[in-house]
Amino acid sequence: MTQAEDHEGTRRDFLYYATAGAGVVTAGAAIWPLVNQMNPSADVRALSTIRVDVSGVSTGTQLTVKWLGKPVFIRRRTEAEIENAREVTVDQLVDPMARNANVDGAADASDTNRTLDEAGEWLVMMGVCTHLGCVPLGNAGEFTAGGVGGWFCPCHGSHYDTAGRIRKGPAPENLPVPTAEFVEETTILLG
Repeated sequence: MTQAEDHEGTRRDFLYYATAGAGVVTAGAAIWPLVNQMNPSADVRALSTIRVDVSGVSTGTQLTVKWLGKPVFIRRRTEAEIENAREVTVDQLVDPMARNANVDGAADASDTNRTLDEAGEWLVMMGVCTHLGCVPLGNAGEFTAGGVGGWFCPCHGSHYDTAGRIRKGPAPENLPVPTAEFVEETTILLG
């Protein structure tokens, strides 16, 4: 092999690798905008977590906020509502699963697994009926199972108790509990 043939081989290899590298860069430059456009927009990312001031929520009332385009019920329950919810055993429920983003694993739908605090005073849950997506009415009184507080969906007759658990009607699941926590004494962080 002559020195000229050895030189041609390395130049040919260089041209091959340079062309392949340029092709990879061009393909990446063409594909990146397609992949990047699937990321959530800035306004969606900004709304993925919200802080809610609950200092004005008195016992026995609720606040409804909009989070990720859906209503979220934040209720400060009375002692009677807490007692009524804790008297219900899991075997009495239509849906025995917690549906709670704050609880890891398969937890039951007991009242303590659905509330934000240990005392059970604060209940945070999505305000969308699990049957067909209507918004249930709060403080439904005589419409709920047991006749105390809770939520009632008038569209198809789903009854939720004071812990947001389905008790009667066509809804297949409890109202889901989103990821939430107290970050200050009177501020709840959703998301």
